[in-house]
Order: sequence, then structure tokens, then C-alpha cells
Amino acid sequence: MNLNAIQKFCASLPAVTHDVKWGIDLVYSVGGKMFAVACADNEGRPTVSFKVDADRFLEFTDREGFIPAPYLARVRWVQIVDLKKVGDAELKDLLSRSHELVAAGLTKKLRASLGLIKS
Repeated sequence: MNLNAIQKFCASLPAVTHDVKWGIDLVYSVGGKMFAVACADNEGRPTVSFKVDADRFLEFTDREGFIPAPYLARVRWVQIVDLKKVGDAELKDLLSRSHELVAAGLTKKLRASLGLIKS
């Protein structure tokens, strides 16, 4: 996936907003909480960072092309520094899971107001 495809996919998830933070990073949020950050590194290569399940954090950080996300590793975020190391379907699944994890941490009232709770 390229940055445009990542951006399009993240924007398609339920109740997502996005903005630019730190001058260059496109940040995707649900309920005001970040779930993905897409940008280009210093050499212009696309990268994407996102939250993962706590029990899978070490699995991903041991994987080629992945690193602990700068500044966010303590809350179990990883960064893909080589997008060729992950297929499109897997990356979509990982971004969807990050969205789910962050949304699950929102209050029930906020999730309901965002249409994230099925009645």
C-alpha cells in the first residue's frame, strides 16, 4: 500500500477524523484519540504507525520492517518502516484493529454518540 491508499482506507473507517500534527504527520483519530499516523520519513519513504494488541507488540517489533513507534511504543504502538514487508490485506486488518482498540477505550456514551455501538 502507498500513503494515498493508507489515507483513503483510514478515512473510510467509522467515525474517523483526521488532521496534520507536528507539521507533517497525517493523524487519524476516533473520538479524538489517535489510532494511526501516516507520513514519509526523512528519506521520503512512507511509514505508518498504529496501536496493536499488547500481547502482539513484541511479535511485531521482532518482525522485519517493523519497529516500536517513536514516542508511542510505551502504549503498544508499532511503526512500519518498510511497507513492502506487509501485504495490503494484512495492513488493512492491522489498521482496523487499531481503530477497534482505540474505540474500545472510549466511554460508552461517546461510542454511542459516534454510532460505534450497535443497538
